[in-house]
Amino acid sequence: MSVTNETVSLATGQRSFGPGNPVFPLLPAHLSGCPITSTAEMQYPLELTFDYEKANGLSFTTAGASQSWQRLLPPLHPGASMPVGSTPLVDVSSIAPERFRDRGVFVKDESRNPTWSHKDRLNKYTTSAALLEGASTIIVASSGNHGVAAAAMAARAGLNCIVITMPDVSPAFRDMIIGYGAYPVFLPVEARWPAMRALREVPGTYPVSNLTTFHTGHPWGPEGYKTIAYEILAAFDGEPPAAVIVPTGYGEMLYGIFKGFWEAKHLGLTKRVPQLVSAEPAARGPLFHALKAGKEATTVKALPTIQSGTGCTVNGFRAVVAIRDSNGIPMLVTDEAAAVAHAALARQGLWQEFAASAAFAALNDIQEFTNEGPVVVVSSSTGLKEPAGSVQIKEAKPDLGSLRAYLKSEYSFAL
Repeated sequence: MSVTNETVSLATGQRSFGPGNPVFPLLPAHLSGCPITSTAEMQYPLELTFDYEKANGLSFTTAGASQSWQRLLPPLHPGASMPVGSTPLVDVSSIAPERFRDRGVFVKDESRNPTWSHKDRLNKYTTSAALLEGASTIIVASSGNHGVAAAAMAARAGLNCIVITMPDVSPAFRDMIIGYGAYPVFLPVEARWPAMRALREVPGTYPVSNLTTFHTGHPWGPEGYKTIAYEILAAFDGEPPAAVIVPTGYGEMLYGIFKGFWEAKHLGLTKRVPQLVSAEPAARGPLFHALKAGKEATTVKALPTIQSGTGCTVNGFRAVVAIRDSNGIPMLVTDEAAAVAHAALARQGLWQEFAASAAFAALNDIQEFTNEGPVVVVSSSTGLKEPAGSVQIKEAKPDLGSLRAYLKSEYSFAL
């Protein structure tokens, strides 16, 4: 299948991360990893290739035109029209570890996207691929942000969407999926991928979730995350930060951000790639353990963690490449540290999911970075989506004395 010349994208094909890096046409997207190099023991993802020699006139400075970035992104079908990105950098230097304050520490607040998470960037381009391939129904297995974003982008594009999720999914996720007109199917965790494979047999269905043991995912998805790097460069007038700390599950966002910075350097528009820091739950952390063991991918036990957005039990090879090629730092963050950071960010007006807060908490265990410059912490999603615990509500009385007593007894706040 070919893409019409009406697109402005310089994308030329799909490149495997497997041995020899075989290449394939741009479409159809390989949804189960590399068909040549993958084995039962290891599945390799793919990425898009671009004709960088034609990428002239690009700018990643404050005055640069973001419209030119589309040439470094996958072809965009007119139906994939939801505006995403352009999220703010919020200065949180005052609550960062003292050794980093003079550098400047900023949160890239991805909760400002249409469905309140970074996953909108990925799903904009997987939806574009689905439209270009003539799909009618997107199918996705997700316990949260990915399913919500897929539902929204599919709705905008006029596609159906089936979200295979868990019976105990957060009520916010459930209500958003239904609100966007998608069809949630509730199954135990272990049954989600057999259901995906079964639905894939139906003509017109289009998976945008992983279908392999070690994560490969959709080749077009991580390309959408490159815009995070482009926007960071533009915010700092074309200068790369010292480091970018990324909440990391399968590692698609981690790799997309790395590739965006790599492209800017490859095109001669910057001199270096910042160090990438992956922040994973200490209870799991497959990327951390794969790197420690010198493996391309590994599996860990599904121990409990409040960092549900990054609580993966397997990693993907993209993430290994991002840390390795950026002289990066893999980090494990405890739930306790994530909770402390969660409260600190809330007092800065940033109500984030625990996985995002963990990325900020990772700064506590980093002594220094290789390069000078600011530090950016990517915040993946809002805390409003996470399950709320049961709370016993105590009512107040409206007179001043009772209100003062209530504030004192409930919150230790003296008015």
